[in-house]
Amino acid sequence: MASSSAASVTPAQQYVQDSADMPAVSGPKSHQAFENLIERARQLPGKVSIGIVWPCEQHALEGAMDAAQQNILEPVLIGPRALITDVAQSCGIDLGGATIVDVATPQEAAAQAVALVKSGQVHALMKGSLHTDVLMHAVVSPESGLRTARRVSHVFLLAVPAYDDLIFVTDAAINIFPDLTIKRDIVQNAIDLHRGLGLGEPRVAMLSAVETVNPKIPGTVDAAALCKMAERGQIEGGVLDGPLAMDNAVSAEAAKIKGITSPVAGRAQILVTPDLEAGNMLAKNMIFLAGADSAGVVLGASVPVLLTSRADSVQARLASIAVGALYARHLHPESAPAA
Repeated sequence: MASSSAASVTPAQQYVQDSADMPAVSGPKSHQAFENLIERARQLPGKVSIGIVWPCEQHALEGAMDAAQQNILEPVLIGPRALITDVAQSCGIDLGGATIVDVATPQEAAAQAVALVKSGQVHALMKGSLHTDVLMHAVVSPESGLRTARRVSHVFLLAVPAYDDLIFVTDAAINIFPDLTIKRDIVQNAIDLHRGLGLGEPRVAMLSAVETVNPKIPGTVDAAALCKMAERGQIEGGVLDGPLAMDNAVSAEAAKIKGITSPVAGRAQILVTPDLEAGNMLAKNMIFLAGADSAGVVLGASVPVLLTSRADSVQARLASIAVGALYARHLHPESAPAA
């Protein structure tokens, strides 16, 4: 499910951008948005059960157990028991009383993770040290996966020191060349996440190279159509505007110079890019040049799926897990313990 032309690619090519290839930049950050999300996740009534799929390397196991010690999640470790135990012992990681579901291969781990979601034993999934393709193949399988009526898409949450709001960038990891129907789902997924995290009704900018509709630039036509779809109730819960160029989406001064009057221009909270390449470059620019903290989550399945990286900082891992825990509880409030 990589793009509108998915039929022309092999399964191994479908998820060409593994978000695990995007390390977080180290160093102090001024933005407190992720700290707030992490603290809110700590305060949830009862830990959210999250399946950690194939946690067979230090980064995957350490991140999950660190979050467990901070009361952010209840880990269910899915992989070979002997290997998980060996990694924990060699790296000095305390497994505590974590549940281990013993399976032999990454493919079996992904299938078992999906089964645990269906049985209600876990309410989110987190990628361990297996490849993204293996996990996502199980998640989106038409026969046995976790698909809903919504297209699966990815959102990067970015805390940029120079910007007041947490910025969502979508889709930079899954849908390569989304058509208008897929873009509708991408936008709705991001809006639902923003609201589900308690961040309110988002201002959504449909990005392109220019802020006027130009038939020679298909992204501008899609942007205008998506805004009209929102007016007609086909997209709900957010305030959309577009096409907007990047400068007038996030800079009030740039929007003023261009004469753009809009509740979104200069104040966007969700940036919707025309394709995966644009989204990926935008997210990386924010991380590496603007010093943004980052977290990522896959949406559109019946539970959130977290794609963390071996190069993520402890803070980035905690932020991703916190986002997953908060949104999982939003999607499945019945999982909270009775008061």
